[in-house]
Amino acid sequence: MKALVTGATGFIGSHLVDALVREGFDVTCLVRGTSKLHYIEDLPVRLVRGDCTEKESLSAAVKDVDYIFHLAGLTKACCEADSFGVNVKGTDNILKAVLEYNPGIRRFVYLSSLAAAGPSADGEPLKEDCTAAPVSVYGKTKLEGERIVYGCREKLPVTIIRPPAVYGPRDRDVLVFFRMVKSGVIPYWGKGSYSFLYVEDLIHGIILSASDENAQGEIFFMSDGNIYSTDDIIDAISEAVQKRPVRLSIPRFVMPVLGFISERIKGVSIINSDKIREMRHSHWICDTSKAMAKLKFEPKVKMKEGAKWTADWYRIHQWL
Repeated sequence: MKALVTGATGFIGSHLVDALVREGFDVTCLVRGTSKLHYIEDLPVRLVRGDCTEKESLSAAVKDVDYIFHLAGLTKACCEADSFGVNVKGTDNILKAVLEYNPGIRRFVYLSSLAAAGPSADGEPLKEDCTAAPVSVYGKTKLEGERIVYGCREKLPVTIIRPPAVYGPRDRDVLVFFRMVKSGVIPYWGKGSYSFLYVEDLIHGIILSASDENAQGEIFFMSDGNIYSTDDIIDAISEAVQKRPVRLSIPRFVMPVLGFISERIKGVSIINSDKIREMRHSHWICDTSKAMAKLKFEPKVKMKEGAKWTADWYRIHQWL
């Protein structure tokens, strides 16, 4: 079995490459000239230089593979044009390359996001047939990517996965919140409800979605099945880092100012104006029952356990 992974050097992509190698796949990784290879450089994988934003660079990567896992994308960017260029045009480019050079592929899996659907307006977990209403540039670009992928479903066997916030070893975005808790002070923007998914459970779900015929042409939310309050999340991280922080109340209307200031001080980071657009909404929750029923998806790791494992990894690698 031959698989191509885009975004292979990133947080989720590198975990997927690890798992595919363990399961006996012959793995090809699409990497840019600037990609940092330290998570995959010691693995028995084939590296192909290319960039999803450059269609002419993709032919060698997509040929002669059975599965393509398209994870490449920007979760944060300096400008909207960058997000659209990678998340939308990049997705369009790789699909066109597949149609031209490998139309007999067994499965094309597109990793989208809960952000593509948007927040829950009524506090009920979103289902796959909900009306998508993204509130961020990131969400809008992922939704547009979904539409491109779904539009190819009559020509290619495609599957779309929408995870919520994903966390675990190697993740630098959630690391920001671990560091805040350890510092002893964390911004508190009020009550909310959130779905989460530990990275190893997501990887299991991604591979399931490629191998199960029930996944063809389908969209799936995947979470750990729990709904967490803001306090639940802070408490889980607090226990993991052994620090009880002071909750510094911040009115939601002030949050855009924080995003603006963060961008000016730190540049591109998880605390940015686009992410603040998402954080101003209270309910980021999804229903994973479809994946459980159709794919027998069974997440194993809940927040308390996952936060501890993540914090342990951060400490071992001197990130925390």
